[in-house]
Amino acid sequence: MRLTTKGRYAVTAMLDLALHSTAGPVSLAEIAGRQELSLSYLEQLFVKLRRKELVVSSRGPGGGYSLNLPTAEICVADIIDAVDERVDATSCSGKSDCQEGNTCLTHHLWNDLTQQIHGFLTGISLADLVNRKEIKRVSQRQDNQLDAANDLQQIRIASSD
Repeated sequence: MRLTTKGRYAVTAMLDLALHSTAGPVSLAEIAGRQELSLSYLEQLFVKLRRKELVVSSRGPGGGYSLNLPTAEICVADIIDAVDERVDATSCSGKSDCQEGNTCLTHHLWNDLTQQIHGFLTGISLADLVNRKEIKRVSQRQDNQLDAANDLQQIRIASSD
């Protein structure tokens, strides 16, 4: 059992958005740069997040994405569910056909674990994550790295002129 990249990337991107949206909409390119994620993959995820009304988009200069709800009202499970991801401990994807079309001996155990995981993720909001000191530290480091990379790029451009 594991959470695939789709779910992990969606949670990472939404947390980045929550951390950086105080100054207005955030572009997917900024999120991709800070989190070292594929821009095209983020675009696909944000289509789903927008459909589930977790984010809103704005066009034009200074456009990007903003959270559609307060961070306290968006839980990690909402994000994972929005991108059609499922954390599932069963080997049959919850269909009860694990053993040649029948329920296996441990199906209910693994199904209960799946429900516990979903409940755990429902209990964690973006606000909970944004307020964690270690997350703030990581975000600051990422911002500093991106700023340094942008400064270096500007120096390269200026020296080539």
